[in-house]
Amino acid sequence: MPRVRVECFAVSVDGYGAGPAQSLEHPMGRGAMALHDWAVATRTFRERVLGAEGGETGIDDDFVARGFYGVGAWILGRNMFGPVRGPWPDESWTGWWGDEPPFRCPVFVLTHYARAPLPMRGGTTFHFVTDGLERARTLALEAAQGRDVRIGGGVSTLRQYLRARAIDELHLAIAPLLLGAGESLFAGLDLPSLGYRCVEHVPAPRATHVILRRSEDA
Repeated sequence: MPRVRVECFAVSVDGYGAGPAQSLEHPMGRGAMALHDWAVATRTFRERVLGAEGGETGIDDDFVARGFYGVGAWILGRNMFGPVRGPWPDESWTGWWGDEPPFRCPVFVLTHYARAPLPMRGGTTFHFVTDGLERARTLALEAAQGRDVRIGGGVSTLRQYLRARAIDELHLAIAPLLLGAGESLFAGLDLPSLGYRCVEHVPAPRATHVILRRSEDA
């Protein structure tokens, strides 16, 4: 049965998934790009996202690779798609990833403002969903054709889907740094009451990997 998953979502030790003062120059907020050092160093990330050779193998690379396995569609919040706010001024912004994004399948972007589907090289097509979280989830599951749906973020999108108990499994990569401020993933969320349990934790040199899973009867 297809699942809705979060994979490779990096948080600081103090629970922030993005830093303060997000901008075009600092899309993750000040200091928060370092949350992803563990992933950027891996062979899978370099091949899949950067189109480059080399990179580290091992536990971190295994988690990046399994994050792409079996995924047939993605869901992104608008802030993760790009820095544009309000109505789309034009269609010049096509994401952070260049002409060939790493998704290679349908991607559903949550937004309040309509925009035509955006096909890209490599099999990615961005679809802009204006009628809410559940509609995006339904469309993504249909488009995935029996494979899983991966929710890429950002923090606000994850929090909303967690609160709705709409995420089946959540992989967090806890980076060994403190941000002190920014967007907190856990503030105000009672994950045990929402049915989530820690089912796996794996230490690695650059991050600690934690898997949370929602119980079937939650």
